[in-house]
Amino acid sequence: MLEIFQYDFMVRAFEAGIAIGIIAPLIGMFLVVRRYSLMADTLAHVSFAGVAIGLLLQINPIFSAIGFSVVSAFGIEYLSNSRRIFGESVLALFLSGSLAVAVIILSLAKGFNANLFSYLFGSISTVSTTDLWVTLALAVIVFLNVVLLYKELFFASFDAELAEASGLPVKMLNIMMVMLAAVAIALSLRIVGVLLIGALMVIPAISAMQYGRSFRFTLILSVIFSLVSVIVGLFASYYFDLASGGAIVLVALFIFLVSLGFARKG
Repeated sequence: MLEIFQYDFMVRAFEAGIAIGIIAPLIGMFLVVRRYSLMADTLAHVSFAGVAIGLLLQINPIFSAIGFSVVSAFGIEYLSNSRRIFGESVLALFLSGSLAVAVIILSLAKGFNANLFSYLFGSISTVSTTDLWVTLALAVIVFLNVVLLYKELFFASFDAELAEASGLPVKMLNIMMVMLAAVAIALSLRIVGVLLIGALMVIPAISAMQYGRSFRFTLILSVIFSLVSVIVGLFASYYFDLASGGAIVLVALFIFLVSLGFARKG
């Protein structure tokens, strides 16, 4: 089984996958608690538009996806705070709009090829050395931000009004959380793909929540579930020639069903 690691592309895939497996549920847990689960799918579609821009301009799609996602994250938070449009409507606006932009740009750039499908569904063979280093560097930044601001994010997620009354910059924390989610999603495109990254952020979180423990325990458990999903999914992807994103999410769904069964017995 370990012969899989004699291939450089698999080593890169596992290293990037483990980094993503750590940061995705960290961000996803806070999104789920805020009832912002749709944010993950919205930013995934926004990042797809960023990929399209990268293919059109012939630059690294990961960089363009991160840039476009971060700018869109600001736009989402601005419109949400303006109270002119309800939260879910803002997400639907960006989701459909970014997907339309992506389709138009890709049709102009003639980008409907195997490379594009790797961004849609994830592909272990397309993770380059540059992608790996960018993923690791930004994953460390995302992780440190969550760890250092854990108490503030926790407070703002569970009771935003009380947190604001206590002097916490809730709006700034919300913007930062959405930006971190945007970066995490853009980094996950190569491994999980646009269509399924939202599931990797949300499913491990709701699986861990089935056990009804403390938030810190649930957060750690969600990371463990995510890492198991990524590692088992990558092995399955290699040995059964499957799309890595689909394999990872199916493992995550299996863990959720098992967790749900344990919760009902308890």
